[in-house]
Amino acid sequence: MKFLLIMHMNPALWEKLSENEQQEVFDGHDRFQETIRHSGEMVGTKAIGAPADTATVTVRNGSVEVADGPYVPGETFMCGYYVVDVPSKERAVELAALIPDAKLTAVEVREVVHDDGAE
Repeated sequence: MKFLLIMHMNPALWEKLSENEQQEVFDGHDRFQETIRHSGEMVGTKAIGAPADTATVTVRNGSVEVADGPYVPGETFMCGYYVVDVPSKERAVELAALIPDAKLTAVEVREVVHDDGAE
């Protein structure tokens, strides 16, 4: 079973962290990636750009509209994800709890219901 472990960021919270605390988060991701690579559970990971660099596209009555910013504005935003291949949702939750972001904001666990095999 494949799951997305979706990380969220709150820029105000991030800016309050010291450089050492921010580095701990980065180091925690390195350790997490090493763990899931070693276990064979890692499929892939991506970091996502900031909301300020986002474009939201809609099509209404054949007209394409582009707006700057995220579809759902808010103080937190999706900043990246891991794709893992694990035997159960329970294991995906265990892995999500190892991601440093879970201590700062939250990590969503969502099952991949369709996969064309391309990463």
